[in-house]
Amino acid sequence: MSLPQKRKWDRLSEEQRHRLQDQLISFYEEERDEQIGVIAAGQLIDFFLQGMGSELYDQGVKDAQVVMKKRMEDLDFDLDDLMNA
Repeated sequence: MSLPQKRKWDRLSEEQRHRLQDQLISFYEEERDEQIGVIAAGQLIDFFLQGMGSELYDQGVKDAQVVMKKRMEDLDFDLDDLMNA
């Protein structure tokens, strides 16, 4: 039996998904005085991931690119400094 294929927009591990489901269930109970089950919480997660998951992932990659570019510039500067010492 093969494992179900992960959807392109669903990058959560099972542990992360369960933790987020628990947090959503608690949020609804505490903040809205409503009860939702695991299925409804899972559907909410899927809804938000489908709608925004790819954009959030892409933004994270862009943010990492900016950090790496800055570090490479710093490294180039340090290497130039060593060559001129």
